[in-house]
Amino acid sequence: MDRTRRPVVAGNWKMNGLAASVSELKGIMAGAKAVSGKAELLVCPPATLVASFAKTAKGSTVHIGGQTCYSEASGAFTGEISAEMLADAGATHVIVGHSERRTIFKEKDADVQKKALAARRAGLISIVCVGETKEQREADRATIIVGQQLTGSLPEGAKAANLIVAYEPVWAIGTGLTPTPADIAEMHNFIRERLAARFKAEGEEVRILYGGSVKASNAAELMAVRNVDGALVGGASLKADDFLGIANVYA
Repeated sequence: MDRTRRPVVAGNWKMNGLAASVSELKGIMAGAKAVSGKAELLVCPPATLVASFAKTAKGSTVHIGGQTCYSEASGAFTGEISAEMLADAGATHVIVGHSERRTIFKEKDADVQKKALAARRAGLISIVCVGETKEQREADRATIIVGQQLTGSLPEGAKAANLIVAYEPVWAIGTGLTPTPADIAEMHNFIRERLAARFKAEGEEVRILYGGSVKASNAAELMAVRNVDGALVGGASLKADDFLGIANVYA
């Protein structure tokens, strides 16, 4: 963790949440005061809730984001949602390249890069996800895979103001398994080196989040690792108390 980069704790609700779930958002907003000015809090609900959540959170310190976007601004793309639509609904961020999108929906690095560019055009901050599978780690290919994803997924000319990178080892998502702090440090340092080599001074300021079975009980240890600038939280972000238990590491 580097205090010169303001940490981000982002909640990815995935395909969970209905209109009544706004009560959890309100709970997060109430607890956000404890970390105000010290960390940024972001909630990424399903697309159906972005507008109502953004309206509810307006004027608070909690930001609202999308979980993906399409690479085009508009057109005959049935079922898709554009970055412009997310921005119009009140979103400030969008997750792109999440491992579930890469695995289930077969998104490639080139697709992720196009989405990140679309987000930038719409004025959104993109959270670009990278990470290796269990098989790739066991074959000692973790840094090779993540390096390839960084090269192919990050758009040229990226700046710290419009890009966040999230490292999410695929094998740790929703499994309860967590890499050791040493493993996380190694990967985050590797990502930082790649960012600095490609984007120079801007690369030093891009925030790198860790995602993968983050919960209140391990957040302090994980967030203390060098070059970990916050967390991308899955299941633990669905309940205000659980999410705030992680965010309060920065209180």
